[in-house]
Amino acid sequence: QVQLVESGGGLVRAGESLRLSCTTSTNTASLIAATWYRQGPGKQRELVASIRGSGRTTYADSVKGRFTVSSDNAKNTVYLDMNSLKPEDTADYTCSADVFTALSGTRNYWGQGTRVTVSS
Repeated sequence: QVQLVESGGGLVRAGESLRLSCTTSTNTASLIAATWYRQGPGKQRELVASIRGSGRTTYADSVKGRFTVSSDNAKNTVYLDMNSLKPEDTADYTCSADVFTALSGTRNYWGQGTRVTVSS
């Protein structure tokens, strides 16, 4: 059973930084590409950042210049580094990733999310 696990959420003050992680829980799976989504209180889910297998990244306009998505192949982990956090960044952040296994090939999985709260 392949699982995605997010971590790193918490409570921070405006202007501070936070690093979110998204990793597979099995050593037989490889994380190929990932997209970070977020859903704030009373808001719809939105795309935050994506990283492809090639390493190419994309970002929502609202986070460009502040957030960075990256991957560590050795740790089979995708990160979202969030800098200069603003109260409007408060949301539940969820990782969606394409994961490869020898038995199932490449399939898409969703994590359970991690909460980020930014106070003013």
